Amino acid sequence: MSQVQQALNFFQVAAKQITEEQIRICSIPSSPFHETARADYLRSQFEELGLTNPLIDAEGNCIALRSGLREEPLLAVSAHLDTVFPPSTDFTVRQNGKRLLAPGISDDGCGLIALVMLLKCLQQFNIQTEGSVLFVGTVGEEGTGNLRGVRYLFREGQWARKIDAFVSFDGAGMTEITNRALGSRRYSVILQGSGGHSWADFGVANPVHALGGAIAKLASYPAPAEPRTTFNVGRVLGGESVNAIPTEASMDVDLRSATEDELLRLDAFFRRAVREAVDVENNLRRKGTDPVEIKIQLIGARPGGETALESPLVKLAFAATKALGVTPCSEQASTDSNFPMSLGIPAITLGAGGSSANSHTLDEWYDPTDRHLGLQRALLVMLGTVGVVRQRENQTVSG
Repeated sequence: MSQVQQALNFFQVAAKQITEEQIRICSIPSSPFHETARADYLRSQFEELGLTNPLIDAEGNCIALRSGLREEPLLAVSAHLDTVFPPSTDFTVRQNGKRLLAPGISDDGCGLIALVMLLKCLQQFNIQTEGSVLFVGTVGEEGTGNLRGVRYLFREGQWARKIDAFVSFDGAGMTEITNRALGSRRYSVILQGSGGHSWADFGVANPVHALGGAIAKLASYPAPAEPRTTFNVGRVLGGESVNAIPTEASMDVDLRSATEDELLRLDAFFRRAVREAVDVENNLRRKGTDPVEIKIQLIGARPGGETALESPLVKLAFAATKALGVTPCSEQASTDSNFPMSLGIPAITLGAGGSSANSHTLDEWYDPTDRHLGLQRALLVMLGTVGVVRQRENQTVSG
């Protein structure tokens, strides 16, 4: 039996071990901008598996290089360390039958365990590759992280301008191959006024009233079904007491569209909605009182992009999926792959097998049934990209 075949079989044989390791990883809190403990653990796993060069870079990414016979092609395989949940979250993993339940257990516990087990296979079965593989646990993929980890990797990090292809493992599943990047804009809106007593100062411009008007206007946007376009007010804050006119109100807004033109239209509508709502509130205020003031801050901008269906990387992912008995489909999403796609670097995002639901909620769950198929596909795509050296014949096999 070949080394590669042994490695492919390993994912099924070691199912229990893989699940136990996923539980350990996901039990380590990793909130936005607080990913250090999980990054350190991932680095320790890379070291334990025999890599001598794991590091935490200046942005907080955990990176380890497994050298092939040559430096090129250099393939980066990645999963994100962060979750969407705040530091106060209980990340304890519970089991209910086959299901694992915990915040981030799938997104991106699935991707992180894929990185560890892919490296374990390469090491355990002594698979020598022609090109080199860079294993990366990124920070800042979720929320206001604004892809800061992958941006640093490609712009400023040690391997900037050296990576030839990029594969991100994000969440569960087997059918979708994300080769199109979903562009987005994220904003923080802060409205400020003078405040006052709800009875004595009635007529003073109320930031919460203005914010409510802005939300209502945004909710009226005629979002087209094609190109698919979405908007979301994900967080609202403001006020001190039921009988006090607030001095401040704020909201965080997420805007997305499958095309840049529609995203720009939605962006313009959103800005106009805020201005118009504030104007309405200010025009109603009592004479001689201060107006509500607006602060709109861009807190996230994810670029669009695409890796063409004709790209060798995409064709390889489709072929590997079909070879495992699954019918693949092209998908558009917002992931770490957005950034390399925007640079013209071949990039895709793949699910790591199994099934899941309730992502980005405290009720998130993951079922590892048939997880081995996702990990087998990941290995095939990785080896097909960098090539495998046959020890006996000393020949390179590539996809």
